[in-house]
Amino acid sequence: QVQLVESGGGLVQAGGSLRLSCAASGIVFRIYNMAWYRQAPGKTRELVASITSGGGITNYVDSVKGRFTISRDNAKNTVYLQMNDLKPEDTAVYYCKVPGLRPDYWGQGTQVTVSS
Repeated sequence: QVQLVESGGGLVQAGGSLRLSCAASGIVFRIYNMAWYRQAPGKTRELVASITSGGGITNYVDSVKGRFTISRDNAKNTVYLQMNDLKPEDTAVYYCKVPGLRPDYWGQGTQVTVSS
């Protein structure tokens, strides 16, 4: 049974930082690329960042480049999203995903709210 458990969200003022975590179980974590998505109210879910299985290659949506950093610890089966200089438009529910798995598995997400 694949499980993805996100944590670390919260309420923060603009300019602040948060570090999200996603603990994965039920998969051989080290062989899969991982990704973070987010969904703001009234909007479709969007890909925010991705990282290859070994952590050597990362990609980001333009709106977060230079502010967010995705990383992973394969010994802990965990992927992280360090978010700095947060903006109100970053407000969303954040989810992690294993892009290579079918069907799609989603965790419960973690709410990030950035106040202006």
